[in-house]
Amino acid sequence: MTEYPQYPDGKFGEAVPRAGNASGGGQPGSILKCKGWETDPNAYIYFITQGAVWPAVCKVIGEEGWIDDEAYVTPAARLLHLKPIFARIEEWTMTKTKYEAMEILNQYDIPCGPILSMKEIAEDESLRKSGTLVEVDHPTRGKYLTVGNPIKMSDSPTEVTRSPLLGEHTDEVLAQLGYSQDDIATLRKERVI
Repeated sequence: MTEYPQYPDGKFGEAVPRAGNASGGGQPGSILKCKGWETDPNAYIYFITQGAVWPAVCKVIGEEGWIDDEAYVTPAARLLHLKPIFARIEEWTMTKTKYEAMEILNQYDIPCGPILSMKEIAEDESLRKSGTLVEVDHPTRGKYLTVGNPIKMSDSPTEVTRSPLLGEHTDEVLAQLGYSQDDIATLRKERVI
């Protein structure tokens, strides 16, 4: 649990502690403020300090001295300094919008991602194009946006469809259970279904 920001200053009990904005998944990461955060609740970026790109992180934020500094040179050494590291990175991200920061970080393969509002997600054409978001048409609700199938397999395509109406498939289900059309009609007449 050394990738948590509480390490080494915090106490760990029997349960995994809350990580707050940190990833807690082996690669130290955190949600950081970007330019405009004071008025935009979505002006944030998720930033990961992956070991393979540490020198690039240092160069981008203007801390080239950290590349060879014993206190920062290895991922294990950096764990002791996560709070100040992310504080310094945040100083840099606060000078950029989340999209500006992402554009720069992507040039160096530094893992990052913007924190998107529901509106930004709904309007993101790439999410619709990939089928991550799909629009379905419901007979009573009308058209609405919903989550598509995030798993894409060439031999197992899926189609996201609307939810059924109450009782829409009752006849079909009862027929599969062995009820005849006459049995179903009797059940309807007696208001069982």
